[in-house]
Amino acid sequence: MAVTAGARLGPYEILSPLGAGGMGEVYRAKDTRLDREVAIKVLPASFANDADRLRRFEQEARATSALNHPNILTIYDIGSHEGAPYIVAELLEGEELRAQLPPQSEAGALPVRKAMDYAQQIAAGLAAAHEKGIVHRDLKPENLFVTKDGRVKILDFGLAKLKPQRNEPIGSDVATQKKITDPGTVMGTVGYMSPEQVRGQEADHRADIFAFGVILYEMLSGRRTFTGDSGADVMSAILKEEPPELGETNRKIPPGLEKIVRRCLEKRPERRFHSAHDLGFALEALSDSSGTSGSNLTAPAQEPSLAARRSALRERLGWIVAAGLLLVALAFALLYFRRAPAESRASYTYLPWPEKTADAGAPAISPDGRRVVFTAATEGTNHIWLYSLDAPEPVRLQGTEGAGFPFWSPDGRSIGFFSGGKLKRMEASGGAPETLCNVPFGWGGTWSSAGVILFAPVAFGSGLYQVSDKGGAPTPVTSLDAARFETGHNYPRFLPDGRHFVFFNAVNGTDKNEIRVGSLDQPQTSFLLFSDSNAEYSSAGYLVEPFKSDPPD
Repeated sequence: MAVTAGARLGPYEILSPLGAGGMGEVYRAKDTRLDREVAIKVLPASFANDADRLRRFEQEARATSALNHPNILTIYDIGSHEGAPYIVAELLEGEELRAQLPPQSEAGALPVRKAMDYAQQIAAGLAAAHEKGIVHRDLKPENLFVTKDGRVKILDFGLAKLKPQRNEPIGSDVATQKKITDPGTVMGTVGYMSPEQVRGQEADHRADIFAFGVILYEMLSGRRTFTGDSGADVMSAILKEEPPELGETNRKIPPGLEKIVRRCLEKRPERRFHSAHDLGFALEALSDSSGTSGSNLTAPAQEPSLAARRSALRERLGWIVAAGLLLVALAFALLYFRRAPAESRASYTYLPWPEKTADAGAPAISPDGRRVVFTAATEGTNHIWLYSLDAPEPVRLQGTEGAGFPFWSPDGRSIGFFSGGKLKRMEASGGAPETLCNVPFGWGGTWSSAGVILFAPVAFGSGLYQVSDKGGAPTPVTSLDAARFETGHNYPRFLPDGRHFVFFNAVNGTDKNEIRVGSLDQPQTSFLLFSDSNAEYSSAGYLVEPFKSDPPD
């Protein structure tokens, strides 16, 4: 509804219109009680006519106002005017991110340093909101505001774009969106939908991570991530196509940054970053190792001085001595990989998909090969499912809400997994899970016969940790080597002796990620092979890679 200048909405005096904003009109106003200028968005009267929508609006408005985060628009108040709800927020000076991107800007891609700065701020805002259970569901450049001092603010977080009712079509707010006339954007926000939103499925925080990837791709490439001659073509591209490599248009983009974008744009939610916090860690690790705090992100390295070269030589000699000490451990591991396999028969089976589920995660096979656990989402929430070869259907394990990366105990009686910021264990036969320790996110674990659980607390920015399978304080086992541009140790797997293990080592700035060998007895690790995926140890004496690309649908 339109509000004229001079009108009063409670204690707020309307000064002038600021334009359309999402699902309503935005006005500059004065808070007469505190003598400050604010922004007021007046929402459609239909909110007041739907008690459920109004209740959810009020709940999300209060939750968002409690965030108080520098990268989220601050909400001061909510009210109603002539049957139309309104929200009162801080007044920002600056411009939408869209103004810095095509088609409104002809400057092309943003400088890598600026794009990284914006990306880290957006990820920080998303993480703060997701922790409160608030999901945006409509993240796009029009909902990102860059203030005059370079601060990025997320707008309309959980307010103007409420979660659609099941009988509402996706994109029902098209009429209120700004029309951008380049191909594929006539439907407003369609280019920023995640695949699950395009399909009309339940969308959780991982939909925001997908939209984040779309926006970061645009900032770095200066072009649309998914294009087409119509909204339907764009939606088809989101479901089936991959955008061109960023290096094709901008050679200054570090390979590590390309990998972060690609991970955000995974079609399957479980293959994206597990959380916005995890995404933020990856960006921070890349920034720290690449020097994005200055203009040297892509600058060539300077020739080292003579003293520096001598120091490096002494350090290298030290590593040579250490490497000699590791030869025994490496040879020990290689014996496992080269020994003659025991005779065995290959078997193949089909795992039926649980009804009314989506987004199945990678399976973990029990030590006896007779059972499989995996995660699958029911109504937007992951659970662990157990499939036995002697059972017709998989069963959902109770108490595993929000679980990820399950793994087996060596005797096959228990399952370890990550959920709610905790590392947990439970009996495979059922029962209440037991918390072992706090873990930020969890990115793979493995369980030894000696009762030690080795795990990755996050995907990027950390080494591996160990904890007793009875619980306790975790202790570090490996650490990242900044000189080698390591950004994350994850997906550990114990070798048969229960002391040595293999793990995936993400290396920034190179396509040569690694599988390395480590030991619980010493901090040094050894290179084993280059690999684009994690490795599993087979009792037949081999390392196998679960997959190198998406399996066929």
